[in-house]
Amino acid sequence: MTTITIRNLDDRVEAHLRIRAELNNSSIEEEARQILCDAVRTGTNQVRNLTTFTRECFEPVGLVELKPPQRGAMREPPKLS
Repeated sequence: MTTITIRNLDDRVEAHLRIRAELNNSSIEEEARQILCDAVRTGTNQVRNLTTFTRECFEPVGLVELKPPQRGAMREPPKLS
């Protein structure tokens, strides 16, 4: 096992990490470990749309209910002649 020290971590990041750990009944270290493992597993070049990304981030906490927008038929393009 490797030990990592993260210096100069923004206070807001630490606060959000602490809240996330409390919500998951884990320690900050366990939560950081889980985030790193998930990031490596899914890869950083995976393309996701904003709706999917937001749902993945906030749905476990129950803060967001997103529904895909209803799409209508395409309108006719303007006639320029």
